[in-house]
Amino acid sequence: MDERIEQVLAAREQAVAELGRGACELALDRFPDAVITVDGNDIGFGTGSGYKGLVFTVAPAKAHVTLGIAGGARLPDPAGLMEGSGKLHRHVKIRRPDDLRRPELRDLMDAALARQGL
Repeated sequence: MDERIEQVLAAREQAVAELGRGACELALDRFPDAVITVDGNDIGFGTGSGYKGLVFTVAPAKAHVTLGIAGGARLPDPAGLMEGSGKLHRHVKIRRPDDLRRPELRDLMDAALARQGL
């Protein structure tokens, strides 16, 4: 795991840190060529280091991890996983390891990549 990711997660409760690692691994599994950026407690996965190329974010919170999906407001979400009311982006709250294994989450992430031509 990237040292910058570990620095962000090391300050968290063990359960949240593990969820964060799992979310980062999932993002890299879906998007292996991602450029990783770290800004405060936000871990970004995108086509470059700027906001414009961002595809996914992982942000640890107190009791969960937020998996952000750039452009998620324009994606189909038949399972109703996404939350948020922004004009462009949405997020999924990861509360337990099983959340990371949901095929609907993988489908959503793949749709986000496809929408950006990746």
